[in-house]
Amino acid sequence: MQILTGTVQDYAWGSTDGIPAVLGTEPTGAPQAEYWLGAHPKAPSTLPDGTTLDVLLAEHPEQIGEAVATRFGTRLPFLVKILSARQALSLQAHPSRAQAIEGYARENEARIALDAPDRNYRDDWPKPEAMIALTEFHGLCGFRDPAESQKLFRQLGIPAIDDLVQPLADLDGIARVFLEVLALADFAQDLVAEVVSAAREHAGEDSDFGRFCTTAVELDADYPGDAGIIAALLLNRIRLEPGDAFFMPAGNMHAYLRGTGIEIMSNSDNVLRGGLTPKHIDVDELAQVLDFAPGFPGLITPVEVSPGVRHYPTEAPEFAVFDVRDAVDQPLPADSSARILLVTEGRADLTDAAGATLAVERGQAAFLAAGERVRVTSSGWAFLSSAGIPVV
Repeated sequence: MQILTGTVQDYAWGSTDGIPAVLGTEPTGAPQAEYWLGAHPKAPSTLPDGTTLDVLLAEHPEQIGEAVATRFGTRLPFLVKILSARQALSLQAHPSRAQAIEGYARENEARIALDAPDRNYRDDWPKPEAMIALTEFHGLCGFRDPAESQKLFRQLGIPAIDDLVQPLADLDGIARVFLEVLALADFAQDLVAEVVSAAREHAGEDSDFGRFCTTAVELDADYPGDAGIIAALLLNRIRLEPGDAFFMPAGNMHAYLRGTGIEIMSNSDNVLRGGLTPKHIDVDELAQVLDFAPGFPGLITPVEVSPGVRHYPTEAPEFAVFDVRDAVDQPLPADSSARILLVTEGRADLTDAAGATLAVERGQAAFLAAGERVRVTSSGWAFLSSAGIPVV
């Protein structure tokens, strides 16, 4: 058991106060978008003696866990983030493992530098994700039923938009419309302006159409004239309350809009963007990765493991995540995997099998090596993350 210190990422879309509120630190006035906890080489977390977690695990791979190393090698398979968005993130999707392996090898063969702005695959891993809200949280996830999208667009009363979304009635309509919108790129500014102007009349209304219009207006404030605004209006808008969670599998188009939450994901940096960004968009590659089937997979229903400890089940083998809230002398699950415990409220007192203790205060995290049997008493709220294979 060791205290683990993460790294703040200051991306421009981040809020100035969300992450300081969780960590118990003073805001700097600059955006703080993400706080990373894990062994990703871009920003590995640090142990008390100054060793970074990636170095520790390279030198002591047994601390990852035998079953985990058999499946994933000596790479910690998960990454934990506190994410706090002040404005919308880019529309994005992530590849499956097979797609990532193939794409990474293809771009290596083409000798595209790993840090090249037009690189799609930074590694050969998939990047499934789950988000657990700490505050009210808004996002877009999965394509809306095409008939419902067509109805909402028609309510705007813009003939050019009606023509654009007409193919939604066809079997492959979502893919055709979405990709056609992205192909408009810079030529769509006048059409986007029309959409936003019409949407302003109904933004804020408590109805499906009102929320549809609100999304258009909010996105235009962040990305004026971006064709991705029309693409985003094809997605389901969701609102989470604290403790609510949803899962984004490979191929799922999504974007976070605003709010603070815990994001748990595969230890990867593979992102294929589809709008709302000045960064590289490879429409052809995105089309190969995207799942255009409509639907929102729904919120994750947590399952109690023991009193005060609940598991958020997902299909991802790379990670598992547990909610630890007001637990009293309960065993922490997944002890055959390396784990990271992050305290977001109150504190958690940990005791190992030898009787050693570690107090983890609000905003602190702890690294637990595989094989460490640890019990927890918490007065507040914490999140335990592990590999997804040994979930108990």
